[in-house]
Amino acid sequence: MSHALAASKRLRVTTLILVTVLVIPAKSFACACGCGVFDVSTSGMLPTQEGGVAWLEYDFMNQDRNWSHSSSSASANNDDKDIKTSFFTAGAQYMFSRSWGSEVEVPYWDRHFTTTDDSGNVGSFNHDAFGDVRIKGIYSGFSPDMSSGVTFGLKLPTGDWHYVNFDRDTSIGTGSTDILLGAYHQGNFAGSWNWFANGELDQPFLIRADYRPGAEVDAVSGVYYNGWSIGNVKIAPVAQVIGSYRLHDNGLAANPQNSGYERILLSPGIEADMAGMRVYGDVEVPLYQYVRGNQLTANVLFKVNVSRSF
Repeated sequence: MSHALAASKRLRVTTLILVTVLVIPAKSFACACGCGVFDVSTSGMLPTQEGGVAWLEYDFMNQDRNWSHSSSSASANNDDKDIKTSFFTAGAQYMFSRSWGSEVEVPYWDRHFTTTDDSGNVGSFNHDAFGDVRIKGIYSGFSPDMSSGVTFGLKLPTGDWHYVNFDRDTSIGTGSTDILLGAYHQGNFAGSWNWFANGELDQPFLIRADYRPGAEVDAVSGVYYNGWSIGNVKIAPVAQVIGSYRLHDNGLAANPQNSGYERILLSPGIEADMAGMRVYGDVEVPLYQYVRGNQLTANVLFKVNVSRSF
């Protein structure tokens, strides 16, 4: 092969690679999942005594609005059209003493994803699988009443991230191992009024297949009234403000131009407690959200949690 032909071939290959690198990211749009808001505990999941609690939780989120920066954007600006997810979580927490405890959460997701392929055809896909297990330690020995504590642990790469019809940012699992660091405090004021604050950092540090999800911080602060009862059932209305901040994703399998966000949600809820059995439910409505690029967001999020102390 002549030097001219070899140079021409190298030029064509180089051009093809550059075009591929430039074009591929523009054909994939991330979703502003915000699933981490389901992992910051409400007051009912914060430890107050030795012993354990087990729970089952259901969360639902329908991401059907395209959002860009701080306002809605035309659907045509995003190839992804809709992501409906039901989150099922089984969890348990046990305080071995008034200072030390542990917690584990095992999630299972059922996700419906509607998107546009490279040919311009709209298709829908359904997938359900186990998600990423979270294992944490708890230290609550800062005060005799256990009102303050820290949490520390790992999010394990147990969730499915191989499903071919989902992008890495829409997959049920991230494929990453993450460090989890959190802190909480709860207190009392004005008699039957109580307040709490809880936050957690999720920092990926081991990744797979060129996808690093953005680090995320989720925090919740709320008040509840603990002075109502109907018979033997205690009824507590709850008002919360939830905040999320996530950096953009990185890696060859990521789309950093359309990932990363910040968000504030208002969450009214109610809790019923009787003889160690607790039922809690809330709705979470965005007050403010800013996303990078174009991402799918939800009008409202729903949560129901049933727990039993032992």
